[in-house]
Amino acid sequence: MNGLAAFLWVVLPYVTIAVLGVGLFWRYKYDKFGWTTRSSQMYESRLLSLGSPLFHIGILLAFMGHVVGLLVPESWTSAFGVDEALYHLVAVTMGSVAAVMVVVGLAILVYRRRTVGRVFRVTTRMDKLMYVVLGAVVLLGAYNTIGVNLLDLPGKYPDGFNYRETISVWFRSIFVLNPDAAAMSEAPLSFQLHAVAAMVLFMLWPFTRLVHVLSAPVGYLSRPYVVYRSRDPRHPASREPGRGWEPSGRR
Repeated sequence: MNGLAAFLWVVLPYVTIAVLGVGLFWRYKYDKFGWTTRSSQMYESRLLSLGSPLFHIGILLAFMGHVVGLLVPESWTSAFGVDEALYHLVAVTMGSVAAVMVVVGLAILVYRRRTVGRVFRVTTRMDKLMYVVLGAVVLLGAYNTIGVNLLDLPGKYPDGFNYRETISVWFRSIFVLNPDAAAMSEAPLSFQLHAVAAMVLFMLWPFTRLVHVLSAPVGYLSRPYVVYRSRDPRHPASREPGRGWEPSGRR
């Protein structure tokens, strides 16, 4: 194992986890009011209503696919009667649908942010960097799913690349503090680039609008109802202001 492989597959994962954890703690402690997407819907809603659902639903599908593919060992799915051929068919089908949705949705959102003046003016430098890295992660993931596992563009994997024997093994080994860098080194270059780009994205995560993913409106379940009352026309605040001084209250 050379020095670059050791850094990428042994050192960088833990650097990513440390930056993500410390960054989220810092952001929540010192920037609670900035823990938001900084919604721009008030500036433009037509493109947003099209691109946002495509992107978010596609990301949700991709996330579920990554959870199963990376965290569930191949032996577990085989024990339930799901062989590699069936798993590959389902993964490629669902992954291709998710990839198309995410790519199209992200393209619409980036186009909107770049072409709508009012939206572009509220785009920060960190937002721009985040979109570049996020775009790299998405495009590499789409290429791996459609280009490699579906179409076999490299001409090396007619049955698809079985990442559960390499990448998944490496990913799980990180959390038992025994990174299997050799397993990750056997993966195709495009899968390796996808993993590196994802780690860079997670390091940027605490300092961008992506923190909203970790927010949930739990407080709405227990907060009191908002009571709306009509204004009493006899109340001083309901009258048109008169000229001159008025008493501030009754005695």
